[in-house]
Amino acid sequence: MINEKINIRNLTDQEIINFLIEQGEKQFRKEQIIKWLWQKGVSSLNEMNNLTESLREKLNTSFYIDKIKIAEKHISKDTTTKVLFVTIDNLYFEGVLIPDRDRVTACISTQVGCPLKCSFCATGKIKYHRNLSSGEIFDQVFELNKLSEAQYKRKLSNIVVMGMGEPLLNYNNTIRAIDILTSASGLGISPQRITLSTAGIPEGITQLANDNININLSVSLHSAIDSKRDDLMPINKKHNLKSLSDAIKYYYQKTRKRITYEYLLLGEINDSYEDAVALTEFTKISACKINLIEYNPTENDIYKPSKKERVKQFEDYIKTKNLVVTIRKSKGQDINAACGQLANKKQ
Repeated sequence: MINEKINIRNLTDQEIINFLIEQGEKQFRKEQIIKWLWQKGVSSLNEMNNLTESLREKLNTSFYIDKIKIAEKHISKDTTTKVLFVTIDNLYFEGVLIPDRDRVTACISTQVGCPLKCSFCATGKIKYHRNLSSGEIFDQVFELNKLSEAQYKRKLSNIVVMGMGEPLLNYNNTIRAIDILTSASGLGISPQRITLSTAGIPEGITQLANDNININLSVSLHSAIDSKRDDLMPINKKHNLKSLSDAIKYYYQKTRKRITYEYLLLGEINDSYEDAVALTEFTKISACKINLIEYNPTENDIYKPSKKERVKQFEDYIKTKNLVVTIRKSKGQDINAACGQLANKKQ
């Protein structure tokens, strides 16, 4: 029974070595096992064909691999691809491949569903099930990279941890997956090509700084006015803008890394002159850049996109403060693959 076995991808290198010693096996087998798990991304211990048959039998007796599979894929008219993944316990979650002229970006998830329930986000409207394991997070990149090579004839160039779930509420698994993705014994991806996006978990941001995690940090802000952010993002009632600001200041002082702020423009909700002033005041706390995001409609919608003239006015005001600002165009809207649209309807 799988429940009586241990997920081998949750073991540390030393724990694998300890197992090999206990079984009377040579320690060099650890390197072979690690390569099969993280460079070749095997789904079965039996695929490790440079191990002896007896060692494979021992591994099969004690361990299993929590490999995810691609259940469905949908390709947008703009060539964005949304992938539905299924776990070994039959839970579904989504990831996205976003091609551009000179890059392909993978948007990956860290949870099945999301407990934060942001009012504008389709993911927040579905049931939250559990955290993804470090292996399941890793698998998304591994599988999306293979898909990118097949569809776009190039490897992934960037990874954004912006899919379903809040990564800082699954801190250990997310960071371990990133460690494997960036290590020489994993996929060797540069940390500078990975961006983690959070809704604003102060203790998680502080821990990123203390752990010296050398990736890019993005904060989904969406309002710099507490009363509005409370309505849009219930997490703000627990961690208000002051606590978020303190954590960002600490992070910047420790890392000197520029923060990216994601700001979803909602028509007549957070796109006024007052909102722009509050945003630019908040972002004084560190070097930063601001991404203004167009709203992507979801089912049972209560919001609407900002009008073009209000977007322009909002952007122009930010520029008067000598801040870097970009209007981020959404991709994959027709297949519900754009920002805030991942709703996992199969679940």
